[in-house]
Amino acid sequence: MKPASTIPVFKLYGETHHWPTPDLLHCESIPERSALHDWRIRPHRHTDLVHLLHISRGRVDLELESSRHLLEGPLVIVVPSMSIHGFRFSPDVQGHIITLARPLVEHLAESASSAGALLHQAGFHAPHGGGTGRRIATLVTQIDEEYRHPAPGRARLLEALIQALVVQLARLQIVPEQGPKASTLPHERGYQHLKNYQALIEAQFRRQPGVEQFAAQLGMSSAHLNTLCRRLADRSALQLLHERLLLEAKRQLTYTNMTISQIADSLGFSEPAYFTRFFKRNTGLSPRDFRLRQHASEATKQQDAPGQAS
Repeated sequence: MKPASTIPVFKLYGETHHWPTPDLLHCESIPERSALHDWRIRPHRHTDLVHLLHISRGRVDLELESSRHLLEGPLVIVVPSMSIHGFRFSPDVQGHIITLARPLVEHLAESASSAGALLHQAGFHAPHGGGTGRRIATLVTQIDEEYRHPAPGRARLLEALIQALVVQLARLQIVPEQGPKASTLPHERGYQHLKNYQALIEAQFRRQPGVEQFAAQLGMSSAHLNTLCRRLADRSALQLLHERLLLEAKRQLTYTNMTISQIADSLGFSEPAYFTRFFKRNTGLSPRDFRLRQHASEATKQQDAPGQAS
């Protein structure tokens, strides 16, 4: 296994691109992406994403932390943020990968109580038979269908479904990965500092404190915080803050009727013009054009969805 500092940091499953959606959840079939990579996703990690893999059929050669496992479906795999992981799937694999953004992970950890704790523990389980295995498969299918075919109340239904899935996964008693965890790697203290910084961003991003203020709260210099973020997250401390702001801006433009001015104010921008420049610099679109494109896209998806009026 490579040293943690040389493991690539991906933004999504096998990709270095930005989080592609205003949703806090991303769902796709495993063949959709792994087939493009010759069924192999090389070892990597994520700083702020959690994977839930449900393999209904086929095999996977799983690399999780420092261990390797040859497994066969039906199978559930939990990959928390910071966990080094890689996959080699058999070409006949069937299943889904659900990726959760950090804000949703934190919400689930609070609302699902002890069940949410499994999102921070790398592990796997083979639910052979039994009602829990069937319910998990049904929930994953429902999440995939709701994700692909937007309808009124989509965000709330997806949240309810993922909460139910987390509870069902907790009932499986996921087998914890026994190899060294991210917390026991040489960068243990660095990982904890990064986790603490991400928690501060989540709590304070709407006020847009400066990196110096965040660093002071963590008891370190801004230069040290920047070095830490670049080494472990492959982004600067300011980029991590801006990514959270951008995600929230996308969500409000997509799912609310707030004006551009109201959104700018809610995210701590002193002037709507500053917000517009920030958004366009990071997306290539003005907030207004982004909102129009999202609404047009959602309308098209609803027209194409089974059972929807054309």
